[in-house]
Amino acid sequence: MFRSLKIRNYRIWFLGALLSNVGAWMQATTQNWVVLTELTSNDAVAVGTTMALQFAPQLLLVPFSGAVADRFDRRRVLMVTQTLLMLLALGLGLLLISGEAELWHLFGFALALGVVNAFDTPARQAFVSDLVGPTQLSNAVALNAASFNSARLIGPAVAGVLIAAVGSGWVFLINAVSFVAVLAALAAIRIPHRAGAVTTGESQLTRLAAGFRYVRRRHDLVVIFVMVFVLGAFGMNFPVMSSTMAVEFGRGAGEYGVLSSILAIGSLTGALLSARRPAARMRVVILSAGGFGLACALAAAMPTFWTFAASLVLLGYCTSTLLTTANGFVQTTTDPLVRGRVLALYFAVLMGGTPLGAPIVGAVADAWGARWTLFVAAAAGLAACGVGIVWLLTERSLRIHVGPRARVTFTHAGRPHAGIDPAQQSETLTAPLSVLRRGTGLVGPVDSAPQEGPAAEALTGPVSLPDREDLDADAPPQRRWSQRSGEDPEPRRREE
Repeated sequence: MFRSLKIRNYRIWFLGALLSNVGAWMQATTQNWVVLTELTSNDAVAVGTTMALQFAPQLLLVPFSGAVADRFDRRRVLMVTQTLLMLLALGLGLLLISGEAELWHLFGFALALGVVNAFDTPARQAFVSDLVGPTQLSNAVALNAASFNSARLIGPAVAGVLIAAVGSGWVFLINAVSFVAVLAALAAIRIPHRAGAVTTGESQLTRLAAGFRYVRRRHDLVVIFVMVFVLGAFGMNFPVMSSTMAVEFGRGAGEYGVLSSILAIGSLTGALLSARRPAARMRVVILSAGGFGLACALAAAMPTFWTFAASLVLLGYCTSTLLTTANGFVQTTTDPLVRGRVLALYFAVLMGGTPLGAPIVGAVADAWGARWTLFVAAAAGLAACGVGIVWLLTERSLRIHVGPRARVTFTHAGRPHAGIDPAQQSETLTAPLSVLRRGTGLVGPVDSAPQEGPAAEALTGPVSLPDREDLDADAPPQRRWSQRSGEDPEPRRREE
């Protein structure tokens, strides 16, 4: 589960990012509470607008942010973005302490935060691949999610206590100090200089379009992007849901922080279990989307504050499992030359749906009540799961086989051993063989998937295919004859 921590550079990064993430979650919790209760009279639309301003730049700036992550030294990019985030937190904290903060200040802060995060997020995610090798990348991505959710477990609860004890402005100042940890970690990391992946002969337009063209050819990535867009827009508006539900039950800032921390218990569990898996798989993404929808429906039906809080554990688990697996799948199956641009597009799709969905969800809360925000999220989760199932049934030709003792197995059109009885094969639903090999000269557009087991993790790296002559030399005589003639030798053997 923690095998990536054996690598020195990643261990330093993990510890520094953990401390910084605690401060970031404290700030996020405080920001939404200030908008909802201090600067407005429980206006959920204002909270949704703040979220929209914060995440819209990640959608609008995706071509440039991804190119920056691919072309420039990611460590230096992160030094710049983390410093800017620290200064933003310091400035808003001073405004709140002085009593001069107004709603438009929070809106401006959210917009500036979104612009900086548009460049920080793809660089930070792709930076992990600079710290660990390809065989550890899936595990490192999952541990990053565990760090994020561990901070989510601590940060909101601490923020709730600090808001009541010393005021909201001091929470922003404490977060500004926490950036020192990640800046120190970046300074301590030693990695070889990474040359820009883009050749000088390419135009800027060609570089920007490369990521889009790559994703368009990868239908599995397109499906993931559609799913996370639907969930990001209408399902994962947790600040709106938690804050309005806390007010619905007549609770204050402390209980609001507790809700976020309880959600993080399930999120941390999901991230750690994802770290144990040898590889990120599509079927986990699809199943967790359906689980997310059911968990939201269950939470909406809870009659008391504490039963609602308990239901958030399951909701956090499904959310973390989905996002961690989707992120790992995108990273481990994407060509390293365009990884930064593809990740920028992924996070733009995930967070870029928020400007559309958050104000709508806030308006639903104001018009029909806080519980309806959860029903909207439940519908989004089931719709995303439906998209994945339709893709499996159509493009992957998924088939379900019920064997003895009601044992259920799955097969698909790209199964690796075409000569075996389909009922004896199990579906693993990973990336196509063309993606796993990451090279040129593939023999036809064949889709395949590694088998379950310890060897599955190694297959996320380059796979060498032998030449056709070598295949002919190693094959039995009848098989060599059939390869060259294109005919099936089985009828001839049966006649003999």
